[in-house]
Amino acid sequence: MSSLRFSGLATSLTDVMAVAIVVLLGFLPYPEAVFQARGLLLVPALLPAAVMPFRRRRPIEVLGVCLACSMIAALFGLLSPGAMVAVAIAAFAVTDRLPRRVGLPVVGATALIVLLTNAVTLDGEVFDSRALQFLLFIVLAGALGDATRTRREYADAMRERAERAERTREEEARRRVAEERLRIARDLHDIVAHQIAVISLNAGVASTAISDRPERAQEALTTIRAASRTVLTDIGGLMSVLRDGDPEAQGDRHPPAGLDGLDELVAQVEGAGLRVDLHRDAGLGELGGASQHVAYLAIREGLTNAHKHGEGARATLMIRDGDGAVEITVTNAVGADGVDASPSGHGLRGLRERVAAVRGRVYAAPEGNEFRLRVEIPTAEDRT
Repeated sequence: MSSLRFSGLATSLTDVMAVAIVVLLGFLPYPEAVFQARGLLLVPALLPAAVMPFRRRRPIEVLGVCLACSMIAALFGLLSPGAMVAVAIAAFAVTDRLPRRVGLPVVGATALIVLLTNAVTLDGEVFDSRALQFLLFIVLAGALGDATRTRREYADAMRERAERAERTREEEARRRVAEERLRIARDLHDIVAHQIAVISLNAGVASTAISDRPERAQEALTTIRAASRTVLTDIGGLMSVLRDGDPEAQGDRHPPAGLDGLDELVAQVEGAGLRVDLHRDAGLGELGGASQHVAYLAIREGLTNAHKHGEGARATLMIRDGDGAVEITVTNAVGADGVDASPSGHGLRGLRERVAAVRGRVYAAPEGNEFRLRVEIPTAEDRT
């Protein structure tokens, strides 16, 4: 608010100064009669002062009025310093307020008209020093106005660039925060979801078998205890990574599992009560480290969902070598109401994001009375 008030005060002050200069130059006692305005010639000499406050909003119109006054005075034998200065001030406003393609030609034409009309007063002496001084003054004012406009446009461009850079920084910060939240959500799901599912399923087994099959309940409780220790250890590692602020450190504390841990994963799932029919091709294509881990996560997600949502406590796992990709398919039976409740939550969403990161594809949909999860991960030699 204070800056706007100061700007308005400065504008009013310059208007008063412009009017005062034109009026003062119109009444000064010049030594040569050709500069002295008397009688009715005071009208064209002083009239430009009245339009000075409008030069910013109507620069060409104000310049036209000032130029007309100077021409009328010149035709009656008067070189009015006040009118000439008013023309120069208006020329400054034209080049300052209008584009260069408009301002410079207008000022150039004005200077030529002033030169020719002043020559009439001076008996055809076009290059008389008394006329040239006004001509140079007008040209200089036009050049200063153009320089002022250029500097203002440059400052506006720099301010806009700074604002754009600030917006870009803010957007980048928001994007990084969103990516970090997504990464934490995926890590939490990868670390916790499977073990919690194992604990939940074994708790159900233990509760139903504790009376008539205590040995089965004991096995389930042992599995629950092992899974609890695992999830606590993994959560502790994740909390350490978050406190350290170094996402790369997670790889050092918890080496990512790959397909070499498939047998252990299948044994763990079968220990929780899901029978897995495993079919694996002998000569699978080579997968990189990240792709190995994504393949492991895909199998774990598929088997966990089959255990939680499937019917018959049975799933089929097929790992085969496709055309430049390793194809993983997990199929399990679902009931009539289980098709509508097929898994489509955070686990599959995170899996799609991880598979997309290694340029793979995920298909997950019910087919008849079965739910099928198929993941295609390009092999290392096919990723270009």
